[in-house]
Amino acid sequence: MNIALLLEMAAEAAPERTALVCDGKRWSYGELLAAARGSCELIADSGASHVALLDESSEASVIALFGAALAGVPYCPLNYRLADEDLTALLGRVAPALVVGDADRVSRLSPRAGHVVYPRAEFTLAAQEAVAADDAVYDPGEGIAIQLFTSGTTAAPKAAILRHSNLVSYILGTVEFASADEADATLVSVPPYHIAGIAALLSSIYAQRRIVLLPAFAPDAWLKLVDAEAVTNAFVVPTMLSRIIHALDKGVHADISSLRSIAYGGGKMPLELIHHALELFPETGFTNAYGLTETSSTVALLGPDEHRRAHGASDPAERARLASVGRPLPTIELEIRDEDGRVCPPGQPGEIYVRGEQVSGEYREKSALDAQGWFPTRDAGYLDDEGFLFLAGRADDVIVRGGENISPGEIEDVLLTHPAIADVAAVAVPSAEWGEAVGVAAVLRGGCDQPSDAELCELVRARLRSSRVPETIRFVPSLPYNEMGKLLRREVKAILST
Repeated sequence: MNIALLLEMAAEAAPERTALVCDGKRWSYGELLAAARGSCELIADSGASHVALLDESSEASVIALFGAALAGVPYCPLNYRLADEDLTALLGRVAPALVVGDADRVSRLSPRAGHVVYPRAEFTLAAQEAVAADDAVYDPGEGIAIQLFTSGTTAAPKAAILRHSNLVSYILGTVEFASADEADATLVSVPPYHIAGIAALLSSIYAQRRIVLLPAFAPDAWLKLVDAEAVTNAFVVPTMLSRIIHALDKGVHADISSLRSIAYGGGKMPLELIHHALELFPETGFTNAYGLTETSSTVALLGPDEHRRAHGASDPAERARLASVGRPLPTIELEIRDEDGRVCPPGQPGEIYVRGEQVSGEYREKSALDAQGWFPTRDAGYLDDEGFLFLAGRADDVIVRGGENISPGEIEDVLLTHPAIADVAAVAVPSAEWGEAVGVAAVLRGGCDQPSDAELCELVRARLRSSRVPETIRFVPSLPYNEMGKLLRREVKAILST
């Protein structure tokens, strides 16, 4: 089954229903499908091996996604925020491509790669004008649907590929067809080159929910769209939610009473922030969605009821579950394994492995699946007695001090309980005695006096043990994150090394 069938089903069931809203322009499901079929003609005529997007989210990105699917060509949205050198390398890896977006930049960086380039507006217009005949027959196949380059926070980007079967499995396992009311609207504000944005498009179209695109996130604009479009559903990353709450706290006015559901993921959610959000949005259901590019998005969920129970709980174990990412989806198998590959009992940390039809675990370079189809996520974590999954950072982020493995997350959680600490990151720093030791970069909360190193070290020693006590502490104006809210630990290490 090809992902284009999701749009075809929605357009056949309700061709006049509004499918997409972007910059004030509205597209019905019928219009969106017609444009996708027109773009399929452009793609087929171009002879391109990939359809690349070098642009913000827009109607062009949605048309290109489904046009590529109909044409049987991988869709590859690129990170337009990358430096020229990095982007040049990626453009070379998808050549020859039909590229939608920044034509000037493509011509400057990759002039001899054979790309066919359309600026956004020209592509949309050409797709509408190239609408295929009514009797056109599409047989796009079920091969590679999406190619996404990983964020490369610790190494050069890998080309993760998602097949139609992976994505369709995720949608059919999590969404009921045509289940949305005509008034339902989802606000998509994450970048188009992130799996969360693609998953939001596919799931909303299959449910026949109206999609409201915000090309460039800003908290005031986000709140304005929620108000103007009576948005009912939204997905944000933690840094976005923090800025939205800050705007509301500062007095930005917007009617957000329509907002029934906010899903979040893509980075660690500070406990203080989600507690505040639950109080600020008392009628909104919050969902923590954990997933990866290689798993076609979400593999575990902490749902709205679980959020509210944990938020109001007096039992420490139940309250602690607000820091979890919930339980695996019914369609997913999940295990925690130690360094020797043995399955860990509840409470014991290790590396997270997942298996299921939506799990690709595949790269252009090679497959990462083992012989039994399990994918090593490289995320560290543990399961509690009731199957709730707690993350402990990337497996590569573990600090090895004198042969003892230390999770940065446990140190960060303790330091964030200090009233003067607004944000913190723990990383490995070189140590002549231990090989590696704990280094900490911290951000001071506004209006607070800076605590002494001794005070913070004693806080860690009292809550954990002496091996977790930082050897180096440095206060910085802010910590480095990428646009999806993921902490760039390699840059933290660079800060602490200077």
